[in-house]
Amino acid sequence: MIITGHTVRGAVIDDETRCTHYHSEIDRIAIKFYCCDMYFPCYECHEENGCDNPKVWPKEKFDEKAILCGTCGHELTVSEYLDCKSECPACSAAFNPGCGSHRNLYFES
Repeated sequence: MIITGHTVRGAVIDDETRCTHYHSEIDRIAIKFYCCDMYFPCYECHEENGCDNPKVWPKEKFDEKAILCGTCGHELTVSEYLDCKSECPACSAAFNPGCGSHRNLYFES
């Protein structure tokens, strides 16, 4: 699916990146997976439709754009996302703070 000019793969169900796994009002980001350089709404979508070789973003690459706001299309670096306090810095749309519990699936500690 094309969302704000970006291809988002997986079980996407709306134009703000919500998927069949995570679809609350505040589930509105997609993560560019380091292993395949493709956006997915969540790790489960990547497991189902991704590259079969999951790798997390290494710390030395945290300055690269890896998060897509499904509301406005702003791309955040990993560092910006980790520091954003669950809100898009461009449009102030709320992000799901619960995503932090999956941090280890996306980013190096």
